[in-house]
Formats: sequence, C-alpha cells, structure tokens
Amino acid sequence: MSKRDDLIVKYAADLKDKCGVTADMDLLTKVTIGLGPSIYNADSSTVSGSDAKELATVKNNFLIKKLGLTDSPDLDKAIDAVIEKYGRSNRTKYRVVVYYLLAKHFKKEGIYS
Repeated sequence: MSKRDDLIVKYAADLKDKCGVTADMDLLTKVTIGLGPSIYNADSSTVSGSDAKELATVKNNFLIKKLGLTDSPDLDKAIDAVIEKYGRSNRTKYRVVVYYLLAKHFKKEGIYS
C-alpha cells in the first residue's frame, strides 16, 4: 500500500473510533486526494479545534471556496458541531476527517464526484 492508502485507512479508523461514523471510502479517498500534499505535513494535516484562526481557514478555504457555501452563522455552528463530534479533548483532529464530516453535514458529497 502507498503512504496515502495507509493514511486513508487511518482516517477511516478515526471516523469509526472517535466519531462513530462508518466512512464512505470513495468519498474519504476523494477528500484525501483533494487535500494534496498537505496530508503529509504534520502541521497542515491536522486542525486545531481551539484556534480561531485555524477554524476561520476551514470556513473560508473549505466551506466557502471549495463547497461554495455562503458565509453565515450556520457555517460556524457546523464547524463547532464537527469539532464536538470529533472530541474537543482529542488533540489530533485530522483535516481530512473534519472536511469529510463537513461535506457530509452540508450534503455536498457531489463536489467530489
């Protein structure tokens, strides 16, 4: 298996173990590929759930630019819900898992078709 395939397996395990979600492997793979080389960098591969600047990046770069959503308080609520589901005390929140959960939340899986 490639390094990317190993990471996808790790992300699927995180979804199941920490979020109680059985991953749609096709969507998870596409989200992973969409993030490109950032998944291999220790800093950019994770999201800090307590860093307002980091959460603004998730909102602007993913929800607004990638998914095409309009800025509203609903976006912040969704990010907060995903961070809560992933576990606030969980120190390692993978960006792929956060983006996957947000795409599912907003029913925007079609972006990755």
